[in-house]
Formats: sequence, structure tokens, C-alpha cells
Amino acid sequence: MKDDETNQDFTTREALFYHETIRPGKIEIVASKPMATQRDLSLAYSPGVAAPVKAIAEDPSLAAKYTARSNLVAVISNGTAILGLGNLGALASKPVMEGKAVLFKRFADVDAIDLELDTEDPEAFINAVALMGPSFGGINLEDIKAPECFIIEQELRERMNVPIMHDDQHGTAIITAAGLVNACHLTGRKLEEVKVVVNGAGAAAIACTALIKSMGVRHENVLMCDRSGVIFPGRDNVDQWKSAHAVETDRRTLEEALEGADIFLGLSAKDALKPEWVKGMAAQPIIFAMANPDPEITPDAAKAVRPDAIVATGRSDYPNQVNNVLGFPFIFRGALDVQATTINEEMKIAAAHAIADLARRPVPEEVAAAYGINHQFGTDYIIPAPFDPRLIEVVSSAVAKAAMDSGVALAPIEDFDVYAHSLKARLNPTTAALTNIYSLAKANPGRMVFAEAEEEVALRAAIQFRDFGYGTPILVGRTEKVREKLVELAVDDPDSYIIENSYTSEHIEPMVEYLYKRLQRRGYTERDVRRMVNQERNVFAALLVALGQGDGMISGLTRTFSQTAREVARVLDPKPGAIPFGVHMMIGKNHTTFLADTTMNERPTAKELAHIAKETAAVARRMGHEPRVAFLSYSTFGNPSGQWLENIRDAVAILDAEEPGFEYEGEMAPDAALNPKVMKLYPFSRLSGPANVLIMPGLQSANLSAKLLRELGGDATIGPMLIGSEKPVQIAPMTAIAPDILTLAVLASAGVLG
Repeated sequence: MKDDETNQDFTTREALFYHETIRPGKIEIVASKPMATQRDLSLAYSPGVAAPVKAIAEDPSLAAKYTARSNLVAVISNGTAILGLGNLGALASKPVMEGKAVLFKRFADVDAIDLELDTEDPEAFINAVALMGPSFGGINLEDIKAPECFIIEQELRERMNVPIMHDDQHGTAIITAAGLVNACHLTGRKLEEVKVVVNGAGAAAIACTALIKSMGVRHENVLMCDRSGVIFPGRDNVDQWKSAHAVETDRRTLEEALEGADIFLGLSAKDALKPEWVKGMAAQPIIFAMANPDPEITPDAAKAVRPDAIVATGRSDYPNQVNNVLGFPFIFRGALDVQATTINEEMKIAAAHAIADLARRPVPEEVAAAYGINHQFGTDYIIPAPFDPRLIEVVSSAVAKAAMDSGVALAPIEDFDVYAHSLKARLNPTTAALTNIYSLAKANPGRMVFAEAEEEVALRAAIQFRDFGYGTPILVGRTEKVREKLVELAVDDPDSYIIENSYTSEHIEPMVEYLYKRLQRRGYTERDVRRMVNQERNVFAALLVALGQGDGMISGLTRTFSQTAREVARVLDPKPGAIPFGVHMMIGKNHTTFLADTTMNERPTAKELAHIAKETAAVARRMGHEPRVAFLSYSTFGNPSGQWLENIRDAVAILDAEEPGFEYEGEMAPDAALNPKVMKLYPFSRLSGPANVLIMPGLQSANLSAKLLRELGGDATIGPMLIGSEKPVQIAPMTAIAPDILTLAVLASAGVLG
């Protein structure tokens, strides 16, 4: 159902219910330090707080070290220009400002607090904000009408020494400029040569015009129109901000201005651009119709008269959405991280070019999954999608560097590679945990067999595996089918990929000979083996690895884990002395936990449990964690007693005899292994802190726990990771997406799983 008021797929009632339930509003304050004990409170407040107070009084720059100020932005409005709703007052703007604060946190891990000031007096507004300078590392002005917004922003920039941006102006301008750069790239235009018509002369329109001029568009090539027509020198009722963009011309109406124009930038009103006027624009016209919520012209209407047009709007249900969330979180992220004293023109231009460049890169599978369609750079994709996970790294780094180069950074970044990794870690703990492993894979690229290359998810992962430098993908599938899909995914050189077809491969005869020797005493004829090689992709892929044509393999999308494992086991053995088993790695914001065995052994013996513990601890170590192993049970040190405890106790005894070099304990219930308060009840426990390696007593409990945590726990999940095969083999869940496949492929390639 469409709601007429919102043009979105939800009703007003649903929107109100969303804001009302759980707790009113969209934000809450959460302490970043422990607050459980009296000592915690003494450190947080009196008397412990005196120490940082004195330090900051002596050196104000230490506020960035001892307080949240360096990651804290105020989102401030007086409600005089709320979205497309107009002047509804400060209190009515609060839901919007809360929403903006949520976007800061969601997209860039910037803490934000909304402040609504009940005044329309610019001087009162300026004084109120300026007095709050010590509280915030940055100021995001929002939904303030023109021309007051110009006065407020300029005065605050002069009086305050922190990044300040009126997002309605500059956020829109930066995303518009990025899209404009790419539209010109596609149509072979140069910024210094294009002729632009801007319809609208409010805050966003003036900011867009100023920015594109800073980027190369000539002043004399821009005609700005307001409700009275073209703005030219000497025209009546033109304020100082509009007059800055007045141009000598004999054109007086929007229709006249558009004749032969290359670009239309609309920041005005619904239906302001008539289809018949579009006919008179230059070849391949570029139309940015950004009126909110309804554009000056719809893409369908524009393309009906000019099929060669490139069209962008502010709407998410049309291609090329000009969405400010592509900019402001990452601009402030970069500015805060170098303690910039302002957001200057150089930083805005750097952000625009970074966003434009990102749209031209191949699109990751996460973005395609979020939108349900495949985006590739072209006329319908000149602006990146808001959920592109690369934005924080690309845009924030560009802004930080521009701040440094322009001399407004108080805390310059020394190593941008380290900074890029830290940006990824803010939003993607999985990436942070795997940074070293990805680097290892790059340093030692291998040949990874993708057994299901006809599946788009697997093929996307294979493309990324090669593009990111992790190694060479070997694609298993029907040759022409795989090539077709490579072309669909906008691969420039599909013929450069290695494709192995199980019916035409030059390796078939050696495969049949190898496998027949393995299986001839297990009831298989040579004919059975040949059919298996031709028809079972996992067998064929495993044979490529066994015969040295690949270094490892990844599969799992089209078969259950157990079926895939059985097919692979026909070709590959466990490592000598090893027991194959599965590990799930659960990664939260402040913890990483390894669960084993989650896939293979239904009721492991004591010896198998001990082996699984040692191997999982080794995996944890290779991933940068000091293992603390807990053998889990329903019983904690015999309470309650039961008949299924002996194998766990015997496994602990085996480790006692071997002295494996890591902490371990058991049998114990999960709370005794993970909850510090419960752990104190057992002072004799050998664990120095909460366990990070959990050895489950059987497959049923292990698999259930891993899947429950994945669905309900909120942690990022990697796995199951298969340990113990003679060759690197990974079996992904059937529901995996391309990043999951890529991660497992990199883990296998890097050899960190043993």
C-alpha cells in the first residue's frame, strides 16, 4: 500500500508505530565504559574524573583523548525548513534530527546528539550554538531556511574552530557534483565547457552552483532561475546570494534558458520542467531533478522525449538517487579523525571526486543484495548506492587527506593504510579480524577452485578474489554459461578467466585414473567413476586440487554441508592424524568467539574433543587471539551430575597430560565460561577471563548453538570453517552471499586454518 503523504511503501500509521515502539524515538545514550561497580562509578565521576579535568585545563587538546568530543557531532535545527514540509517549528523537527543522528552512527560510527533551538532569530541561533563549542567536535546544521542558513553557517565558521556544515546545502551539492562528474564522463563532456541551467535559488541550489564552479564549470556558462525567471545583473528583488550568480544574458525564462543546455539542475518544485522543454536541450542531456518529494520531471517523462538523457532524482525508487547519506557521515568522519578546524572547499571537492570514483568501480555483492538488482557504472548508475560498504573508507580518507593538504588538520594521519583498516573496523568487525589474513593471502596468492561458478554468488566472489589480488580463481562450470555470466557482471576480460568444464577438460583422463584407483575396492566401476567426474561438480573440483591444478576449493551453495563433504571425501583425505571438523567464528564489536565442532562429528570421543580443542585454539592464535578454551556442558564441575560427562572430563585429562600451552577448563556451563560474575563462583578455574574457544560436547548442541547465535545474537558470523582436510577445502552455507564465499576462499588460500 502506498501512502499519499510519503510516496513510500508504508503507511503513516506504520511510521508512527515504528517511532513509538520499544522506546519512543530512535536514539539512546549508552555508556562506553563499565558501570557495574562502585569503583567504576568512582573512576567515571567523583573523584576519578578530576584527573582528566586537570589535564584538559592544562592542555585543551587532551579533550580529544579523554572525552567523547572528538567523535561527537551536534545535529542542530530550528525547524524552519523541514524536509519538504516547510516551517513546522523546532519541536516538530526532532524526529528528523534524531534520524540524522542515527545515520551518523549507522554509516560512520560518529556519535551524534540532536539539538532543536526554538528561535528564528539568526543571531540568537548563532550565539546558542557558539556557546556550545566546548561540547562538540563538529556541528551539522539541518533544515534551516534560506537566507538565514547562509548567515548562520558563515558566522559560526568564523566564530568556532570545529567542522561545520549545513547539510541541506553542501551535502546535496557534493553528491550532485559527484553525479555530474560521472554523467559528463559518460557523455564525453568537460566541466569547463558545459552549459548549466539551475532552477531554484534556495540554499541547496546556491551551494550546488558554487561547488560546481569551484570544480571547473565557468561562471558565464551557468544560468540560475528562480520563480521570477533567469537571474541577471540589475534584476529587481535579487538578494546578495542570488546576485553572486547573475549572468549577462538576454534569456528571461526557464524555457529560454534551457535551449541548447547540457545540464539541468533542479532544486525547485514538482513538474517545474516540462517535457517539451527537454527536447530543446543538447544531445545526451543531463537532468538532475531533485525537488523533494516529487521531482521537476520524472525519469520516465524525460526519457519519453529524450531517450538519450541521463536522469537523477532525490527518490530511492528511481535510478541515480542524490542521497545526502552518501556524504555527510563520511565527510565528518574524515574531518573528525584529523581534528579539522573547518570543512573547506578542498574537502568538499575531494569528497565529490571520491564518491564519483567509487561509482565507477565494480559493485560488491552486498550492494546488489541490498537493492535486489545488479548495479554497474552507466547511465542508470552514476552515483553509488548508500549501502556501499566502501564509502566510509574511500570518502573519509579523501576528506582527511584534503584537510591535511589544505592545512586545517590539527592531528594529521601518518599511515593511510592503517587508517583505512581502522575505518573498516568501525563498521565491519569481520574485516578488522581478518585484515592480517587478507594481507597474507595477497602476499602469497594461490589458485582457488570455485566449484559452483555458474552460481552468481560464487562467481561474484571469484571475481573479487582475483580483483583484490588474493589469487587466481579457477571456475568450474559450463564454459559458455560461465562466460555469459561474467559478461553480465560487467567483467571486461571474461576470456582471461580459467574455466574448467567437467566434460571438456584436458584433465578428465588423469582424474578418472586417479579416482578409480581410490574407489575400485569400494564398489565403484570405472564407468561409475567417469560418470562421477563428469556430473558431480564437487568431485571434479576436488580432483583439480588433488592433481595439483588448484591449491584449494570452495563449494556449498547447491548442496547441503554433509552432502558436499561426502563428495569431497571421495577424493581428498583428512590430514594425517587429523579429524575433520567445523568451526564457527562469531565476531561482535568487542569480542570474538570460536565454536567447535559445529558440522562433522556427532558424538566425539574424549580423544577427538581434545584434538578439536587443540586445533581450534591454533586457529584462534593464527587469527590473533590468545585462546582460552572451555569444554561446554550442561554441568559445571559435576553439578548437576549426569551420564554424558566422562568424555569431557577425559578430554581435559588428555590436555593435562599434554600441557598444550593454552588455557583450558571444563566441564562447564556457558555462563561459567563467559560471565565474569559467575566465573568468580569458581576461583579454582584455570581460565583467566571469559573463554573465547568453546568446545561443544556434540554436533547437535554445537550446530544448534552456532545457528541460534547467528540468527539471534547480532554477531557477524564466519563459517563454518572446515579444519583438518589434507588440502584447503571450505564448504559455505547454502544461504551464503558473495562476501561469505570470498572470506572462506581467502581463509583457505592464506592457509591459516591448518
